[in-house]
Amino acid sequence: MKKYFVLFSATIALGAASCNEDAGNNASEKKDSTQISTDLVTNPRSAEGVNPADLEKMATMDFTDSVYDFGKIKEGEVVMHEFEFTNNGKSALIIASANASCGCTVPEYPKDPVAPGQTGKMTVRFNSQGKTGQQEKHITIKSNSRRGEQYLVIKAEVAEAKK
Repeated sequence: MKKYFVLFSATIALGAASCNEDAGNNASEKKDSTQISTDLVTNPRSAEGVNPADLEKMATMDFTDSVYDFGKIKEGEVVMHEFEFTNNGKSALIIASANASCGCTVPEYPKDPVAPGQTGKMTVRFNSQGKTGQQEKHITIKSNSRRGEQYLVIKAEVAEAKK
């Protein structure tokens, strides 16, 4: 038992000594040359509020419609809809990602920036194989727009395929 106590005490002492390695030095004064200054980060939304002038400079992603109903379709059908949007902002719109709530729904989006005043299309394909009844799928879009994150919805009433 005494042997374990000595081993434990030695481990604690070693740990304490290694923690004090920078004793006397102000660690906060050390500067890592690989870190980027936070002065380069500009976000109009902060704890202090929103600067309306900065918001005006940002891109927008304004959809004609954000919900589309395919109506009644048969199980196994693959249907598609194009959601059209316009960048009414003052800087280029960059879409980072578009993800669906289900693997049966696949969104496709422009990979190149959409210039101010230009339009773009988000194509959404829905594969109804194995799906029956009322279906509602959500697409989450992340971009550099004023909203940052936006949502699209597709709906369908899927009739069971006849066997």
